[in-house]
Amino acid sequence: MAKYEFDDGNPKSIEEYAKQLLGKSFYDVIGWKIERDCNQVAAEQVDSYANKHRKGGLGNLLENVYFNYKSNSDPHADFVKAGVELKVTPYEKNKKGELRAGERLVLTMISYNSPVEEDFFKSHLWEKCRLLLLVYYLRDKALKSNLMYSIDYVTLFTPPAKDLEIIRQDYRKIIEKIKAGKAEELSEGDTIYLGACTKGATAAKSIVPQFYPPYTLAKKRAFCYKNSYMTYVLNQYIVKGVNTYEEIITDPAELEKKSFEEIITNKINQYIGTSDEMLCGMFDREYNNNKAQWIELAYRMLGIKSNRAEEFAKGNIVPKAIRLDEKGSLRENSPLPPFSFMDLVNE
Repeated sequence: MAKYEFDDGNPKSIEEYAKQLLGKSFYDVIGWKIERDCNQVAAEQVDSYANKHRKGGLGNLLENVYFNYKSNSDPHADFVKAGVELKVTPYEKNKKGELRAGERLVLTMISYNSPVEEDFFKSHLWEKCRLLLLVYYLRDKALKSNLMYSIDYVTLFTPPAKDLEIIRQDYRKIIEKIKAGKAEELSEGDTIYLGACTKGATAAKSIVPQFYPPYTLAKKRAFCYKNSYMTYVLNQYIVKGVNTYEEIITDPAELEKKSFEEIITNKINQYIGTSDEMLCGMFDREYNNNKAQWIELAYRMLGIKSNRAEEFAKGNIVPKAIRLDEKGSLRENSPLPPFSFMDLVNE
């Protein structure tokens, strides 16, 4: 890491400067700071960054030590002149070598102190997420210190047109609930890519009054990209691996006329009244009584040849095909994923 300067008004200059981090650990960044400034970094400061209970500690380290600016709660992007927001985020690798995001990506707090901005492109959220400098590090829990984590990916990222339309629709759903004075009913399950996650260290501090009537108390929340969306971003946009997912929506212009849900239901509704045997004939599939048959037919009705839909992967959506008998009763149970009771208790 020999280059010490960058143009803070030029996104590409910021990215090039940041790419010097590739292959380095956070300890290396501290060593680079010592080399650059010819003085030591206080041990208590290092310990503070290394504290695994400190939210955003590694991000703060890069802000303070590498980019040489103080962490703040300024509503503007981190690099104001360039409109670039820095996000330092973990990823993990499972036993099969598959990569997944380590957590959701928090973008900015949702304010309950003032009216919401109707226009997404005029919102504080858009200012924060329009152009992200994503710095991914491998979270390896086997290492003794998180300062030993390796920084493996650095890139500028802005949502592609199709993703952006779904993000805008998610934003609309969130603000409509806030405007109705129902912020206490917000849930990440309401939306596809953009979520409204809870924030606050303690229950007492995380409950605040709403701006809109009936002014009931609600949990503090922040706009975030969901974990499932960040996993897709990592694998398809950052790592740029082979795209193993098919698109349901191939023309982003479709989303300007209809919502994501409307497009999906319209595709399925075309086949109302068609039997499963007829569908198998239409999609050139052998008709049998295999349970996989009906979910495969659902994908074929959406125009997907495999069982991997890009939008479903990014939105963590799991399609379910449910069969009814002639009387409208369920033919079988529809199981949900297994869960731990203690996880529910601690959630």
